Amino acid sequence: MQCEVLSERLGYCFRNLGLLSRALRHRSMGKISNERLEFLGDAVLNFIIAAELFYRYPEMKEGELSRLRANLVNGEVLADLASELYIGDHLQFGSGELRSGGPKRKSILADAMEAIIGAMYLDGGFIVTQRHVLNWFAKRLDDIAGVVQKDPKTSLQELLQMRKSPLPTYVVTNTSGAAHSQIFTVECRVAGLCEASVGVGSNKRVAERDAAEKMLAKIEQEQK
Repeated sequence: MQCEVLSERLGYCFRNLGLLSRALRHRSMGKISNERLEFLGDAVLNFIIAAELFYRYPEMKEGELSRLRANLVNGEVLADLASELYIGDHLQFGSGELRSGGPKRKSILADAMEAIIGAMYLDGGFIVTQRHVLNWFAKRLDDIAGVVQKDPKTSLQELLQMRKSPLPTYVVTNTSGAAHSQIFTVECRVAGLCEASVGVGSNKRVAERDAAEKMLAKIEQEQK
């Protein structure tokens, strides 16, 4: 009954409810869990979003497309999507994980969302899964469009705000050269990343933009 309720909420009627049931089984339940479906769903989701971005933005370069995809396909976004669909209400846990707050953990919600996508792919095929994923991500796809086309500092700030992370910090670490031709070195730091990015420029603003652009590249690389 629980699976039928969730199936209706997802907007997709599973022919094999056993697949959906398995997608909801956390590894704390034993040998039969959603880990393999999560692996499959991650690949399917990344392809669907990558293909959609590829066709939506024919002028964008590979790095820009990768950055957009990383903004869309990450644990924070997937956990939010799972919460919107009340996935946590249907997850199955072992007693220990249940007591430790498993249903509310963002990483678990994100994994379950990927597992559901994997289950849908096996049950209904790629076209059906693509249609539902794009429907779930429709607003996010529209909202993300302008991020990489803006000033790097603005793009970085908006990306972190979307992830509900603290804003970046910029610190001038060095100034060299004659007064009329100074070179500024700036470090940009982001919560959750141990390594700062270093930007260099003819003034503080240019150096900060360079550091922000390099930080965006670091975040993109971490998502791969």
